Amino acid sequence: MLSNGVCTSNVQLPGKVAIVTGANTGIGKETAKDLAQRGARVYLACRDVDKGELAAREIQAVTGNSQVFVRKLDLADTKSIRAFAKDFLAEEKHLHLLINNAGVMMCPYSKTADGFEMHIGVNHLGHFLLTHLLLEKLKESAPSRIVNLSSLGHHLGRIHFHNLQGEKFYSAGLAYCHSKLANILFTKELAKRLKGSGVTTYSVHPGTVHSELTRYSSIMRWLWQLFFVFIKTPQEGAQTSLYCALTEGLESLSGSHFSDCQLAWVSYQGRNEIIARRLWDVSCDLLGLPVDW
Repeated sequence: MLSNGVCTSNVQLPGKVAIVTGANTGIGKETAKDLAQRGARVYLACRDVDKGELAAREIQAVTGNSQVFVRKLDLADTKSIRAFAKDFLAEEKHLHLLINNAGVMMCPYSKTADGFEMHIGVNHLGHFLLTHLLLEKLKESAPSRIVNLSSLGHHLGRIHFHNLQGEKFYSAGLAYCHSKLANILFTKELAKRLKGSGVTTYSVHPGTVHSELTRYSSIMRWLWQLFFVFIKTPQEGAQTSLYCALTEGLESLSGSHFSDCQLAWVSYQGRNEIIARRLWDVSCDLLGLPVDW
């Protein structure tokens, strides 16, 4: 928690297009603000459009960049994901950066609109589908990058294929960890499939950050207050996402995991290629997608 990497890239982004999910608050908002400061056209993909508009106006005022837009995206509903992608593809000719930032943490057992357990549904399957729908545009715009937010909590995660939806047993804390492991496995498998395409992908642990992710857990909110001196600000938490999105020469490390703007250790489960491939196939089956995309 005491380590604070900083993205030192001076890369400017005029003419570049970026999407940041969950960008109305916290790490996502700070990520979007930095990209806008560098001149990018930035889309804030948010479930709460009103909060998104407030964030967009703030970012525009701070950066002087008027090209900050808000679009509705509910990752707990595949219809919303498909509608967002359809509208974006009709609106934009390019996409250079996809920051899969949004997520839920330690929420009570519930299901998405499509019947998926909320953590695996939003944190993994929602971004899996969004990436699939936007991938051709990313390839056409190459070089381009995909950044998936994971967590140190992935070390406690396991992919229980017989209980992927948490119907046989459920722990809110572990469900979050399982979904963060899924983010790492998705990143690794996606990187293998994207070799030679000009699109690279990275997973990141942002650090222990003061954000709205703890809204479902009174215990986590209490711990955050108790150890507030060690907790990163959202701006500090955004640094590794920005590092992976912007740092030149990172292409050879596609599929890798980063923390504090440097390579980070991944659990044994997170390095298991068999599990990664099986999770890919199962995810495609659940979402009705072809396995070879």
